[in-house]
Amino acid sequence: MRHRNAGFKLGRNTSHRRALLRNLVTSVIVEDRVETTVAKAKAVRPHVEKMITLGKKGDVHSRRMALSFLMTDKAVERLFDTVAPRYGDRQGGYLRIVRTGFQKGDGAEKAFIELLGAEKQLDEKRQKRDEVKAKKRAELEKQLEESKKDEEKGGEEAA
Repeated sequence: MRHRNAGFKLGRNTSHRRALLRNLVTSVIVEDRVETTVAKAKAVRPHVEKMITLGKKGDVHSRRMALSFLMTDKAVERLFDTVAPRYGDRQGGYLRIVRTGFQKGDGAEKAFIELLGAEKQLDEKRQKRDEVKAKKRAELEKQLEESKKDEEKGGEEAA
């Protein structure tokens, strides 16, 4: 019987599960949005909410607690400087889990876990990514045209 055995084991031993959750929490704070399985998203939600609550307190002890859990100093800085102030008047519910489909290999259900209010930052990232892709595409097309011209000139000289 599993009475009073709450929690997500995720098919891992204790140290592996702890490392997985720490990495996921760090990624969510740094990236604002992470795609993972639904079970992992549900397991990581309380940890991210605790980190945001620590960020809202903002004292030295809270910062040290966050440093002991999160994997990078960059994540701690972002948590205390940008993420936590975003939720100053909110009493919880900082995350959204959006189901996206199924994983190709084992059929596990996939989901995005994202911070609420991060849509603006995600749109900016998406626009930058699109601009970079368009620029690369234009450069490749230009190179292709030049190589075609060179081939045509080479064919005319040979004839």
